[in-house]
Amino acid sequence: MALDLSQFDANSVGLKSNNIFGLPSTQDNADLILLPVPWEVTISYRDGTSRGPENIFDASMQVDLYDPDVKDGWKKGFYMMPVDKNIKKKSGYLRQCAELIISHLVDGGTVEDNEQLTGKLNEVNEGGKMLCNWVQEMTATLLKQGKKVGLVGGDHSTPLGFIKALSEIHSSFAVLQIDAHADLREAYEGFTYSHASIMYNVLKEVPQVAQLVQVGIRDYCDEEMEMIENDARITTFFDKGLKERMYEGETWKNICEDIVSRLPQKVYISFDIDGLDPKLCPNTGTPVPGGFELDQMFYLFKILKASGKEIIGFDLNEVSMGTNNADSIDGIVGARLLYKLCNYSVA
Repeated sequence: MALDLSQFDANSVGLKSNNIFGLPSTQDNADLILLPVPWEVTISYRDGTSRGPENIFDASMQVDLYDPDVKDGWKKGFYMMPVDKNIKKKSGYLRQCAELIISHLVDGGTVEDNEQLTGKLNEVNEGGKMLCNWVQEMTATLLKQGKKVGLVGGDHSTPLGFIKALSEIHSSFAVLQIDAHADLREAYEGFTYSHASIMYNVLKEVPQVAQLVQVGIRDYCDEEMEMIENDARITTFFDKGLKERMYEGETWKNICEDIVSRLPQKVYISFDIDGLDPKLCPNTGTPVPGGFELDQMFYLFKILKASGKEIIGFDLNEVSMGTNNADSIDGIVGARLLYKLCNYSVA
């Protein structure tokens, strides 16, 4: 079923009675479906990412549809599914469990010696497994219907099930990770499905991911550095190295071409918004000085698309508005980033 635009004015105000970006899309007539995952169980610092999908949806009404890089991409239809209230409720409960565990660890305690906390840790890890299975089932169903799919988190643990669903269709592909953090920790703080463990879990559980190309990494531990140096599947463009290349005269165009050259034909984009300069996402869970301007990332996407490589899916995570939504830029930056990801996915 094609998207009916006969009564739609692309130049008018965005209507919340429509769907994301004010588009009159439905799940049936949209080419690209967005799955919101309101989950932030294992966040290490600041909360709010579980509200990311709703904040991005609200801010998306302020995004003009004209995109000079992908003209009329929106005419193929983008649709965000409703937020699952049961998933959000489960996240809220398990977040309380995780907070007790993290507080105990920060005070120097051990979970193994505390029967109550051991039980809560098991609950959190079972919840993470449940979420992974739910995301896999939801995205696999959409993919079988011939839909393009994007995931909107939530914290960065959320896309594991989606990447698994893609592995049922694609025998080999790469993950292009934009992030401040390497996310290669094994069961960080005891949480198997921690947001800080997403790429470790991808490499461990999804053999179809033949290459992980990380861009913008600037916060990592010795254990992660050892994995980067010793796993041939990982190519990491550290923020420090990228900046030094530019300071010494190399163009961003050449650097983007270098990044894209490390990718195979099929590419999944995993975008943690803290890969950007924190002035663009000041309320994200764990902001880190450094990072990119938004237009640098748009240019990287442009070079990726021009290379002829296929974007098979994407996620956008860690968008948080903080407690004072009126003064926050995070939602609108997230909405504009999401719009560009959607457009390039259907181009």
